[in-house]
Amino acid sequence: MKFKKPKVIAEIGCNHKGDFNIAIDLLNKAKECGSDVAKFQKRNNKELLTEEQYKAPHPNQSNSYGDTYGAHREFLEFNVDQHRKLKEHCDAIGLEYSTSVWDVTSAKEMITFNPGLLKVPSACNNHFEMLKVLRDDYKGEVHLSFGMTNQEEEREIIEFFEKKDQAKNRLIIYSCTSGYPVPFKDVCLLEIVRLKKEYGNRVKEVGFSGHHLGIAIDNAAVALGATWVERHFTIDRTWKGTDHAASLEPNGLKKLCRDLEATYDALNPKGSEILDIEKVQRDKLKFRKK
Repeated sequence: MKFKKPKVIAEIGCNHKGDFNIAIDLLNKAKECGSDVAKFQKRNNKELLTEEQYKAPHPNQSNSYGDTYGAHREFLEFNVDQHRKLKEHCDAIGLEYSTSVWDVTSAKEMITFNPGLLKVPSACNNHFEMLKVLRDDYKGEVHLSFGMTNQEEEREIIEFFEKKDQAKNRLIIYSCTSGYPVPFKDVCLLEIVRLKKEYGNRVKEVGFSGHHLGIAIDNAAVALGATWVERHFTIDRTWKGTDHAASLEPNGLKKLCRDLEATYDALNPKGSEILDIEKVQRDKLKFRKK
């Protein structure tokens, strides 16, 4: 198997708590840690939610930023101009900007300033009206997670992009389990192998989006062939909000980037039967018949 150096996405999502300055700080820290990409979220909440959902209380009031779920979501939402400024800051510090899009309006808004990649979250990967915007009106990479998605739905999504010959060169699919956090037994890393076997010749690449704790198993994802690793990122895991507990803090993200690079460096066969580094030891230590 030929391995490609993995890229790391620091998924900020809504961990900025609705504060633009915290978002900028998170971008700076993601860059310092060695991430390749930082990702936010963009939602049009009145389009995405029913009126009943919008007006309902947040299911966990301790994590809510508003009196209703709709108000909570609006508080955490950045407008298009703010997202454009986040991209400008990413460009200035050498970090790639991205965002997940959850609805048609958000997809149309985000493609107006041409980010290099946009993400489709697991929850929306069957929203074909939105996928059509990304397939037909956008030129960058489309990254799409397969959490809470059955195999028939997977095939429909791949075939949808293939209808316009937009899968092999633009579509990156992610093995993912949708939970916050996910116990290790439910991460199911071998799904990476299955996705590569079934779709490796039909999509551009296969990645891994992890919602587990710690960084012990991400290296295994790369060893199994994932070329993208996405992890939630925050400054403080105890902050108010639903995603912080399943996120990495800066020290964890820095170690993750370091370890993934080391794993990639190690994923190669011997270039010769005896490596140069072994020759001195062989001459000194190797048993010889007398």
